[in-house]
Amino acid sequence: MARPDRLISTGELRSVVTQGEVIEDYPQDPRGHSCLIRGLGESGRPIHVVCAPKKGYLAIITAYLPDPDEWSADFKTREEK
Repeated sequence: MARPDRLISTGELRSVVTQGEVIEDYPQDPRGHSCLIRGLGESGRPIHVVCAPKKGYLAIITAYLPDPDEWSADFKTREEK
C-alpha cells in the first residue's frame, strides 16, 4: 500500500487472465497444476499472474509487476544469470 503505482486492480487482473498468454506451465507444482500468464494492464504495463485451475474456479496464487532486470524486454522469458 506504500507504493500505489505498483497496485494491480481487479480489472487488470481479470484482463490478464482472460486475454493474456501462458508463458510458463507448472504441471508438477506442489499446490497443483498452475501456470504463469503474462498480460498488459493499464497504460500497457506488463503484469504476471500465477494461477491454478481448480474444479469450479480459478485460484489466483499471485500477481505482480515483473522486474525488467529478471525478464526479457517483452517480459515473456526469464533472463539467465
